[in-house]
Amino acid sequence: MVKINDKAPDFKGSFLIGGEEKEMKLSFFKGKKIALYFYPKDLTPGCTMQAENLRDNFKVLSDAGICVVGVSKDPIKLHQRFVEKKELPFALVSDEDLKFNELYGVWQLKKFMGKEYMGTVRTTFLIDEKFNIVDVIEKVKTKYHTTQILEGFGLN
Repeated sequence: MVKINDKAPDFKGSFLIGGEEKEMKLSFFKGKKIALYFYPKDLTPGCTMQAENLRDNFKVLSDAGICVVGVSKDPIKLHQRFVEKKELPFALVSDEDLKFNELYGVWQLKKFMGKEYMGTVRTTFLIDEKFNIVDVIEKVKTKYHTTQILEGFGLN
């Protein structure tokens, strides 16, 4: 997994903005702080709670100079539904081939109700203006994620 003080690995992926599919790269955010969050699945309870917390505090994050980018393995069509249903004002990147998940080390063996399977471990990487990882939030509190992000950047 990518660690604090590492350079953020560059990525390329499809994302939605204004209902339109585009390609995104990390370099698009040069000179800005980024809260890059990986989550398991659109429209599930925990992922929805996390996205709603970020949506409801989007102005606070934006005013602090923080760009929010969500990543899951869901296809663009499901992202579209999630964005529209929950009125999300930030980009969701589709990582169907899991390259981005693997690059950041969040595609891992998980256990649930005695079963083991591979999946995305909910993790947020805080990236500074020079693409350095300044914090890694591994124990995401979905209802209070904005507070964790602000604290991770030393802004709270």
